[in-house]
Amino acid sequence: MQIKIKVMPVYTAAFIFMVLAAGACTFDYGESESASGTLPDMVMENVEYVRVRSSDPIARFEAERAERFDRQGIMKLENFTFEQYGDRGETVNAFGRAGNASVEIESGDIHMNNGVRIEVESEDIIIETIQIEWRDEQRMLLSGDGEDVNVIQTNGTSITGRGLRADARRRTWEFSDGVRGTYIQEDND
Repeated sequence: MQIKIKVMPVYTAAFIFMVLAAGACTFDYGESESASGTLPDMVMENVEYVRVRSSDPIARFEAERAERFDRQGIMKLENFTFEQYGDRGETVNAFGRAGNASVEIESGDIHMNNGVRIEVESEDIIIETIQIEWRDEQRMLLSGDGEDVNVIQTNGTSITGRGLRADARRRTWEFSDGVRGTYIQEDND
């Protein structure tokens, strides 16, 4: 009786050993950065997003870069611009921009910073500040207590203050501190 032994080259044996070893054991590398939320789940560039309610567009967002973090429920945007529509999507009520924005996906709340400018044409108001927050359900625009907010109208009114609280439903504006500027009352005569 004769036995044949086939000799494999060393690199083939090493490869088979690595494949078998990989299948036989696992390595625990700890929690990945993606699972911990430090890495985005999705990255998009040159993004345009239209928010629709009852088949009518209500807002359009654009950003050079968008990072979505599913675990935290937020989307971070760079070089963010937006338009808010009225009249069933026929007209633009407000538009603006910010260097950065963070959108809470479920609530629609938006924190904007790094040079914010918002223009509300229906109210003839321009708002400029470093950072501001929009709370969608309450329809409130809020600034931090320490940041100046400039409110400007085309008639020459220019008011600066800190701690802006604007209620879009009631159409009221208030500052908590440091209010200064010029208010021009227009006569209808």
